[in-house]
Amino acid sequence: MPVFKTALARLGAWAQYPLPHHALSRLLGLATRGRHPWVRRPLIHWFLRRYGVDMAEAAEPDPEAYPDFQAFFTRPLRPGARPLCPEPDSIASPADGTLSEFGHLSKGRSMRAKDAAFQVPELLGGLADRAAPFAGGSFLTVYLAPRDYHRVHMPVEGTLREMVHIPGRAFSVNPATTAHVPNLFARNERVVARFDTEAGPMAVVLVGAMLVATIGTVWAGTVTPPTRREIRHWNYPAAGEGAVRLAKGEEMGWFNLGSTVIVLFGPDRARWREGLSPGQRVLTGSCLGRVPVEANAN
Repeated sequence: MPVFKTALARLGAWAQYPLPHHALSRLLGLATRGRHPWVRRPLIHWFLRRYGVDMAEAAEPDPEAYPDFQAFFTRPLRPGARPLCPEPDSIASPADGTLSEFGHLSKGRSMRAKDAAFQVPELLGGLADRAAPFAGGSFLTVYLAPRDYHRVHMPVEGTLREMVHIPGRAFSVNPATTAHVPNLFARNERVVARFDTEAGPMAVVLVGAMLVATIGTVWAGTVTPPTRREIRHWNYPAAGEGAVRLAKGEEMGWFNLGSTVIVLFGPDRARWREGLSPGQRVLTGSCLGRVPVEANAN
């Protein structure tokens, strides 16, 4: 039986290669922005039944109040729904979802998630200099299923220094596909936000996926454009006009449909909490680790 399941998962991953990923995402994006009741209402109510979404957590619990499916999907939560870990040296979960993997990066700047290895320079846009601060560092990945809250929040306080939009494919990022598409996270379209923090450089990578019509950030709005051909990057000042500083737990971005968030720290800058395990459910703001005192002092 396990052999059959593995073969089926491999077949499902291979079947995604010839699909027009972005055409399908754009088509779905049009549907999710449809405001006519005969488009909006059936889509929202089907989704609620299919995935068992808990609307009691939403700032607006009435499904009929949302003008379109996209507004419903990216709904904010009510105040207090996600308490932020109070310890000043803690690392907060960036999203609701499943903790896919966490650990340490090799000196060769590779990371492992499930059965696949990923090169950090490729993940961050192909530049060795951009990846160098994370060599020998730490990483974690959180997979967001369709039922999850789809806004992304800051793991620690930080000042934005660079944003990079990297075009790519849109393979599904569910565990079955991740295990059978080599280098998947570095193949998919993604947005990289690099921050200066008290723990040194931190990168938060929002990875797109099949049927993810948009990725956005609070400082730039929708980042993923209709055409996805060239890597684009933006630099931000450390202080003064144009500086973007976000507190731990503050919202920094969102997905329109499910995907994955990857967080990277430099060497000796993050220690993951004892008891964490792959496959564990995590909630936005919950404590996943801490920044050692000696890292804060640097």
